[in-house]
Amino acid sequence: MSSFDLKNPLWRKGALIIGGLAAAAGLAMVLLPQQSQPVRNGGKPGGPDGRPVAVSAASVARRDMPIYLDAIGTVQAYNTVTVRSRVDGELVEVLFKEGQDVQAGDVLAQIDPRTYRAQYEQALATRDKDTAQLEAARRDLARYVSLGDRVSGQSVDTQRALVRQLEATVRADEAAASNAKTMLSYTVITAPIGGRTGMRLVDRGNIVRASDATGLVTLTQMQPISVVFTLPQQSLGAVNDRLRQDGKLQVSAFQPETRALADTGELELVDNQIDQTTGTIKLKAVMPNVERRLWPGGFVNVRLLLSVRKDGLVVPAQAVQRGPQGPYVFAVKEDRTVEMRAVKVAAIEAGQALLDDGVAEGDSVVVEGTAKLQPGARVMTGEKNGEGQAGGQGRGEGKGRAGKPQ
Repeated sequence: MSSFDLKNPLWRKGALIIGGLAAAAGLAMVLLPQQSQPVRNGGKPGGPDGRPVAVSAASVARRDMPIYLDAIGTVQAYNTVTVRSRVDGELVEVLFKEGQDVQAGDVLAQIDPRTYRAQYEQALATRDKDTAQLEAARRDLARYVSLGDRVSGQSVDTQRALVRQLEATVRADEAAASNAKTMLSYTVITAPIGGRTGMRLVDRGNIVRASDATGLVTLTQMQPISVVFTLPQQSLGAVNDRLRQDGKLQVSAFQPETRALADTGELELVDNQIDQTTGTIKLKAVMPNVERRLWPGGFVNVRLLLSVRKDGLVVPAQAVQRGPQGPYVFAVKEDRTVEMRAVKVAAIEAGQALLDDGVAEGDSVVVEGTAKLQPGARVMTGEKNGEGQAGGQGRGEGKGRAGKPQ
């Protein structure tokens, strides 16, 4: 039997393998030219010679744009007073409840007044005694003067000196009585300001002293209330300029958790020096806090309304891109191609970007689809959801979308 006999099982298997390899090679020769053809425009979609890229565009519009300075602030009571006793004694009565709102002059507590009342009455008695002696000395002086030469001049002078001495004594007695009366009044402890009481620090029956550091209770004024915050020193010039022009600036406080508006007030104070360690300046705003949404010691997000730019050029903030050379936008030209334009962003607020340079009113800029674009790419614009992306709809739809927050 010949070594090349195809009836041999080994040769038959080898022939099948060789045939399969030949068929695979032929198929590869057919497909290879199609797969190795270069992609036009360097493989980047939407080139000048490529297919148009579907994008969403908006028109540059003019509108009033507020400019804010944002910061984190701390709520502080407008006034805080630790109520202390001015005299020593037993605390016999507490007349306030914890967390109660009080007005200036309301009685908060009572200290045992008996000792101080006795001292006051003793001072009054001493004054009355010395007053009686003074009246007698004045009558004697009047008699000596009326007797003329029958009384020596030395006796008259001595009596006159006694009258002046007793007058001084009476004045001292009146001062002592006034002091005793004041100390007696201190046994009734009243609220020095209107505010909200905190926790009671001393219970009834305890001995309180004027030297006690803790006091009886702490009063905090809730209405109005202060918000203290800091801004970079670079903002100081703009803030002072606006204060010179308007005299006041609006400040809003927002809850940090919900971003809900807590209250709105006015800027009251710009601190008199910059913190050199942080390069910031401290400011204080006063808010009415009518609904008491602000609480002393809490943190809030603060927005200082610096100014309102009238008829500023505004685009959706999503249209502004960031590059190595700074912010830019893709502007749609009349021939439906795009170009990169460097812009200067003055502020971003509520999804809208205020631009100072790079665009003009009515220009169409790309809002969505920028990731597929390059300068010179041809685009077709349409609605944001991808419907109606016919080539002739771009500029009209862009103008209609300019006012919508993104």
